[in-house]
Amino acid sequence: MVRPLAKNNYELVAGERRFKAASMAGLTEVPVIVREMDDAITHKVRLVENLQREDLNPLEETEGILELLAMQLDTSLDVVISHLTKMRNVCDRYKDEDSEVRHNVMSQTETKVIEELFASLGKMGWDSFVKNRLPLLKLPPSVLSVLRQGKLEYTKARAIAKVKDEKKRQDLIEIAIAENLSLTQINERVKAANKLSATVNPLKERYKIALPRLQKSKVWDNPKKQKTLEKLLSQIEALIEE
Repeated sequence: MVRPLAKNNYELVAGERRFKAASMAGLTEVPVIVREMDDAITHKVRLVENLQREDLNPLEETEGILELLAMQLDTSLDVVISHLTKMRNVCDRYKDEDSEVRHNVMSQTETKVIEELFASLGKMGWDSFVKNRLPLLKLPPSVLSVLRQGKLEYTKARAIAKVKDEKKRQDLIEIAIAENLSLTQINERVKAANKLSATVNPLKERYKIALPRLQKSKVWDNPKKQKTLEKLLSQIEALIEE
């Protein structure tokens, strides 16, 4: 699909892969559909075509759908996400379809546009999108990076994101990719990593960090601070004796 430009030129709108394949095959002519389109329509058509790619990773797909919704509703991505979340919350809270609150939200123009777009894409329902895809946008940057590169499935990425310690999370990312860990194996390692972090006494860790700094500090040369330090040391000694 192309749109006409000035001086008998045309801009490719959709079918880039077919065009490249035709060029590689040495074809000098290909059938095209010519459509008059403004920039907004052109961008929308390209988004829809991009969403049909087989190699599209879940994060790219999520961002593409949100951008398409924002264009359809003529609003921002934040407003789209807010309305999707509102729809999900209302449906979860008000199971009865005759509920007035549910009816008010689900009969809004924005809701209808969202439902129609997901139906036309035929990939998933809006409720599944809110539950399984929107959380991807809140993943830690390190997890988002490998997900965007297609190195991890989104179910594995979401599992790894549950590791609270940043370094342990990064280590698990590298191991999961290198060893192609299954989701079950990843979940087991996530539990182990978080359990180990929970057993570490935070006060002990603070002490380990503070002691070397204290020894190198100029506090020893300051008479006023020495009095405070002496008092604190006396309290620590008393605690130890107890």
